[in-house]
Order: sequence, then structure tokens, then C-alpha cells
Amino acid sequence: MELKSLETLTELAKAKTTRKLVVAAAADLHVLEAVRDAVNYKIVEPILVGDEPEIIKIAGSISFNLKGIKIVNEPNPAKAAIIAVSLIKQGEGNVLMKGMVATGPLLKAVLDKENGLRKGGTLSHIAFFETPFYHKLLGVTDAAMNVAPDFDEKVAILNNAVEAFHKLGVKNPKVAVIGAVEVVNPKMEATVHAAMLTQMNRRKQITGCIVDGPLALDNAVSKEAADHKGIISDVAGDCDIILTPDINSGNILYKSINFLGGGVSAAVIMGATVPIVLTSRSDSEKSKLMSITLAAAME
Repeated sequence: MELKSLETLTELAKAKTTRKLVVAAAADLHVLEAVRDAVNYKIVEPILVGDEPEIIKIAGSISFNLKGIKIVNEPNPAKAAIIAVSLIKQGEGNVLMKGMVATGPLLKAVLDKENGLRKGGTLSHIAFFETPFYHKLLGVTDAAMNVAPDFDEKVAILNNAVEAFHKLGVKNPKVAVIGAVEVVNPKMEATVHAAMLTQMNRRKQITGCIVDGPLALDNAVSKEAADHKGIISDVAGDCDIILTPDINSGNILYKSINFLGGGVSAAVIMGATVPIVLTSRSDSEKSKLMSITLAAAME
């Protein structure tokens, strides 16, 4: 299976049982707009945790009918995050979404050893981009969570991204581990890490995907560029996932595609027991909706 567009995610989400979305500190205009749209598409059934009077006020201003929607009143954002996580822990939700709460308190609740949603040691962000300059959805990781991942963390980030594609029905995604150049240079750690990840994949230490690197960005996404440089690769020019060296390169690539490349994105945090939707205020309304849709489309 190949993910051609963000509309593919909508089709996948609608084909599944409606997901239960728990929103932490839900009294946020932009978040409630996205939740309203997802409800109208019959993609999710939300539980809104937060300042109930403010949620009702905002919902009224955007014609969001709250009839039949469960609201848990907790004005304190950090406490709302704890309650939202506990609801999922108790089986009342399939997806967690960040509302008007800082990322720190939300992740603290998620990573709580006793009451949280821990699965592995590393959470990571993956964005799916639809852009007129690429022939299918392109995954980029990690643009928002891990600042300067070491090698073991990169293995976890890669595996989280591959898991996201598996949950969407892509059985063997192609992963391009990128750097500034496509040759191994001992002075450039990103290229060394890329070569190690590639070798681990070839030896079946990393499975469920095809990994190649180091690749520069041009030959990761352009077969013509790869051919011009004499690169023979199943991944070059047809990658599903780009693994970036650090948060700087990942975030710059993320925003370059969105703001200069005509892209629209959907993004989630992987590595917990459920997908986590963290939208940015700079994300478009469609991106916010598609991020919920992405999480709802996952098995």
C-alpha cells in the first residue's frame, strides 16, 4: 500500500471504528475548531477535559454542538492533563490531544511510571506531508521532540516512524537517513549514524522497513538526483520516511515544506501506548484537523 495524499488518511479513519479522542485542557479555540470538524466528519468521539464554562463559551462561538459530548471540568491545565491520561489508561480513549496546556506537564503525565502511557523509552514526532513536489505522503522525523538524539535514540525514533506507517497499512516503508552529504565522513556524525542504521537494517537488527543512508536530501527525494550521482538504492527518490540528524534540521525541513514548499502536514507523537496529537498555533486549520485524522486512522 502507498499513501498518496492526506485524503487517504481520511478514508482510512472513516473505515475504522470511531476513535475516542481525549483532549487535555480543551478550552482552546483552535483545538476545539479542529475537534468540531473531526466530529462533523464522524472520525472521533471526543471527551473534553478542562475549564467547562470556557469550553462551552468557545464551542458556542464556533457553532460546535456539545450535545452528547462528555466534559470533565478541571480548570487547572496540568491537572487536566493528568485526568486526560488517566481516562485513556482506564480504556475510555484511543487518542490523546494537547489543548491549552504546556507540552511539559502533558508529557510528564504521559511518562508517569505508574499512571502514564509509557511504552518505550523514547517519544518522537512524525509529520506526514502532502506536497505538490512529491508523488506520495512524505514522513519527516523528528522535528519537535528529541533535540540531539544519540545513536540509540535514533534507532527508537526510526522504529517509532516505521510503526506509524505500519499502523496505516504500509508494510515495508522506505527510510532515508539524511545528512549534508551521501558519503560517510567520520567528521560528520550524522553520516556515520546513517551508515550504522543501514547496516543494522541489512542484518535484520532493524526490521519492517528498508533503510538507506547517508543520503543528502536531494537524492533522498529525487531519483534523477540520485542517478546523476550514481547512487543505486531502493530508497533514493522514493522514500516514505526522512530521518533527520537533529531537531534543528528536522524543524527547518518541517517548516520549509509547510511554508515554502506548498505542503500541508499531519503530525503525531509516537512511542506511547496511544498516538498523541500536539498541534502548533502556526499550523493551518487543515493541518490540525488532519493530525486528528492521522491519529484516528491508526490501528
